[in-house]
Amino acid sequence: MTVSYPNQINNYCTFDKSVYVRATEGDKQIQVIKDELKNPKNEEQVIEDLFILNLMLDNGVEKEKVNDIYPELSKYNNTKSPNIQTFLAGIYRKTKIPDAFGPLVKMLIQNSINPPKDAYFDPNEEIGGAILDYIA
Repeated sequence: MTVSYPNQINNYCTFDKSVYVRATEGDKQIQVIKDELKNPKNEEQVIEDLFILNLMLDNGVEKEKVNDIYPELSKYNNTKSPNIQTFLAGIYRKTKIPDAFGPLVKMLIQNSINPPKDAYFDPNEEIGGAILDYIA
């Protein structure tokens, strides 16, 4: 598992090729991701799993299958990690899980009051975009 975090040169995460291979496996990965999100080894694993879910949604996996693992995703709704917030917002934006709207608003308010430190990007851009998609 190799994730390169955002830094002063790149304001985004990069992943090794194995992550992209997992994303092409579609439905088979849903249960694996669900299990990993229940008890992740570290933040890197969470970020990798959320990135894979984002790619899977882009590749046409059924939104309902991702919606089914909302209980595992919601475990991270209170995170202060800008990376996790950004990937969650992207997933919620694509699936429009009704229960995720409130947590998105909470993340936006939380970040407005206490902006993330050491972030090389603004997670509120993705969070705000997701909120606007819900409203539209």
